[in-house]
Amino acid sequence: MTVIIFSWVVFCCFFIIPNWHEGPEPLYFLVFSIGFVTLISAQLFWIGGVLALGKRFISGKPQRVWLAIIVIVVYALFLAHNFGVGDRLLGGDSTHLTIRRLVIDGIWSSWLVGSWVGFGLVMVFWTVDRMTRTATWVYHKARDAASSHTPVPIPGVTASDPPSPDRRRLLERTAAALSAAPFVAAGYGLLYGRFNVEVTRHRIRLARLPKAFEGFHIAQLSDIHISPFMPASEIRRCVTLVNELKADLVVLTGDYLADDRQAQGEVVQALAGLRAPYGVFGCLGNHEIYTETEDSITRLFAAEGIRILRQERVPIQSRGEMLNLIGIDYQSLRFSTDHSGHDVDQYLAGNERLVMPEVVNILLSHNPNTFDRAAELGIDLTLAGHTHGGEFEFIHRGVSLTRIETRYISGWFEKPGGQLYVNRGIGTTGFPIRFSSRPEITVFELVPRI
Repeated sequence: MTVIIFSWVVFCCFFIIPNWHEGPEPLYFLVFSIGFVTLISAQLFWIGGVLALGKRFISGKPQRVWLAIIVIVVYALFLAHNFGVGDRLLGGDSTHLTIRRLVIDGIWSSWLVGSWVGFGLVMVFWTVDRMTRTATWVYHKARDAASSHTPVPIPGVTASDPPSPDRRRLLERTAAALSAAPFVAAGYGLLYGRFNVEVTRHRIRLARLPKAFEGFHIAQLSDIHISPFMPASEIRRCVTLVNELKADLVVLTGDYLADDRQAQGEVVQALAGLRAPYGVFGCLGNHEIYTETEDSITRLFAAEGIRILRQERVPIQSRGEMLNLIGIDYQSLRFSTDHSGHDVDQYLAGNERLVMPEVVNILLSHNPNTFDRAAELGIDLTLAGHTHGGEFEFIHRGVSLTRIETRYISGWFEKPGGQLYVNRGIGTTGFPIRFSSRPEITVFELVPRI
């Protein structure tokens, strides 16, 4: 436990190191290693807790042995299935949620998330308990050493007030209740949170906005990730929500697939219902790179009247005035902690020609890390996704595992030269759980900056 506590201290310090995001690759490996060690420790801790609880109700040794065997076998089956063995043996549907998927994948995800976060809370209570014991021990030692003098009273601790068993039991029960809360939260995120779409509205003030575009509305949809936990029916529901916003322009900022290239036709058909007077445009994400579908999904979208911009620009014209809409593929810097993509030495390298001076430029870029370079080039507004809003925003907006990759986790950002909005997306990858970052559809109203 001491080793794990030390690792978590290092992990937390990582988030307050100045310029952490400019650090070398070993920092990424360090954080990953700490998280992995903690996850393994959490599995051992909670499995041990399940066995200990079972022993309270089972008196015979043979029965206890069978309990241990059953727990280990069940855990091994879940582990094997979620490393792909189960899908190969039983077959799988990558775009429709079945009872088997919900039970096996869903329960496994809830268990991993709940056990990991719950173990973190256990560590906190363990630390508080050890610090309290140490303080009490130091106090008694100091009192004994100064027994010939009048002891200096310490609030809450006196010679006639030893540690209370009732107080200790209360602490233990509180720790048990709080450490179980993440399991409940994970279940909530699986069964309800991932469907709880939020429509957020923002006014974007632009200094060079043409009069014809004052009050112009742009709706953004991102990170679809069609999968059993984001089926076509749910995507169509989000399409209906977008259409009800009656935006002038709809933009898509990448990651239409999760990991199955065969699902591209279905996700395109689900998004084909999007409607807007000035059209529907999009860019590609890193999952289109992983699934090797960049070219094919672009053609499928084009057949449905949705234009994917790949290092391209298109004028959005109204009453003789225009906005310059730019779209690029997912880019990652060489030797960075970004997800792998099209490696570049500098973001937007070779795309400077797409920027039009004296015109409002809007960039569609799945990776929010392009924002710094976009602002340098005079791109007024960058719309991005990719982060899913982070993982632990219920603690603080800037505290997220995603922070390893980017400081632009979710929401609106501004710096000299430009603005950025990072959409939380509607889909999930990895764990099909949303309990700290609601799925999001965003609508922007463009207004002049006075």
